[in-house]
Amino acid sequence: MGLLAVLADAFGIGVIGLHRDDARRAQLGGFFDNEIGARFLDGGKQQPQIGRQALRGRLRAAQRHRPALAGRAQFGQPFAIAPVKQRQRRATALAHDRNKIMRLILRQGYLLPRPQRLLYKEPDFRAHDVTVHEAKNMTGNDQRPEAPTHHDSVADAPALNWVDRYAPLQAKPYLRLSRADRPIGTWLLLLPCWWGAFLGAASQPETAGWLTAWIVLGCGLGAFLMRGAGCTWNDITDRDIDDKVARTRSRPLPSGQVNTRQAMIWMGAQAGVAALILFTFNWTAIGWGVLSLGLVAIYPFAKRFTWWPQIFLGLAFNWGALLAWTAQTGALGLPAVFLYLAGICWTLFYDTIYAHQDREDAALIGVKSTARLFGENTESWLRGVLIATVVFMSLAVIYALSAVADPLKMSLGLAGAWAMGWHMNWQLGKLDIDDTERCLSLFRSNRDAGLLVALFLAITVFA
Repeated sequence: MGLLAVLADAFGIGVIGLHRDDARRAQLGGFFDNEIGARFLDGGKQQPQIGRQALRGRLRAAQRHRPALAGRAQFGQPFAIAPVKQRQRRATALAHDRNKIMRLILRQGYLLPRPQRLLYKEPDFRAHDVTVHEAKNMTGNDQRPEAPTHHDSVADAPALNWVDRYAPLQAKPYLRLSRADRPIGTWLLLLPCWWGAFLGAASQPETAGWLTAWIVLGCGLGAFLMRGAGCTWNDITDRDIDDKVARTRSRPLPSGQVNTRQAMIWMGAQAGVAALILFTFNWTAIGWGVLSLGLVAIYPFAKRFTWWPQIFLGLAFNWGALLAWTAQTGALGLPAVFLYLAGICWTLFYDTIYAHQDREDAALIGVKSTARLFGENTESWLRGVLIATVVFMSLAVIYALSAVADPLKMSLGLAGAWAMGWHMNWQLGKLDIDDTERCLSLFRSNRDAGLLVALFLAITVFA
């Protein structure tokens, strides 16, 4: 076996792999059996983390330890490979289903000059120690060592959420399309609306009352519906990407629980009901609401052409600050613009933290994000974003309440801005961009950061 291995490697007629019947011994594979080249990184010349110059040494290491496909009794049977880990630059023996580990995709785009062979490898979320599946546990049929995949939940949804526990079986895929099992997105869309309504009422006390109450309630219902419609649209546009990312492949569209036509109908139904709520506001606010649809439509494509898709998300997610202020006061004002800018900075902050969960998968498939752009300098960038958020929020309060000439109201409004800044600073102290669970937890905590502002502004109305 040793001589065969040396000859095969020397003459390039075979590659060394792991035999499926004995995961601890190397076997000689067939001639040119599924050899995987290194050209999948050709499109990364100008992309952080996958530049050709930085990874040239790793490519040579990968070529020396090229994974081999061992002999198979039938198509689709499990086999063992030796994945080369980028950081350790060494191979570790792991037995997996071949469809889960890697596949070659013919794709043109993301700065690729022509169709290229792209390598996709599913991330290994288990312990870093080497794990070997014993041969005695592997049978001659198509049995996989991994547990079977179910559609009982979505990978990044909170455990024991109400959709998984109580929703009717037929409704679950559609509610998951709307992210009803993850309410944090609805909160992040709703809170800028509440900021605009409360700050507008505080700046014009004569408008406060039942109008403010209806705007707060209407925005709550509208945020739930429009967030659902926006997420459905996002999944429709990303259906060919989500099945290549471990965190998102269990969503209804990539997992096949619903088809594209059903998703489009569901999106239209949610947007239609939301429009009925919008039409209860004044005509100026209705106009601003209609304009927001352009941003909602563009956002899912932003990660394909810019490193700043979080900015586009901020433009769409914080539009409610302009709309609610206008619904409350009857016209757009400079305080609402400052409030909008503060919200955009806030979105850049929390969505960069969120994007660090998919940083490695995004690099493999060419999806851009500020998480990849900032890299190891994320904390420094986010600290600057934090300062900008507090400054814009403070300017919104100052311009809105200066005409009221009430020191107590001004103090309460500014306290909300600084409380939000304190919470964001606490998040930076806890941040570990390599800990996906920590990133998700901190992202979700931004509901509390936004609620602090809403609470102080609500108190300001009645102070």
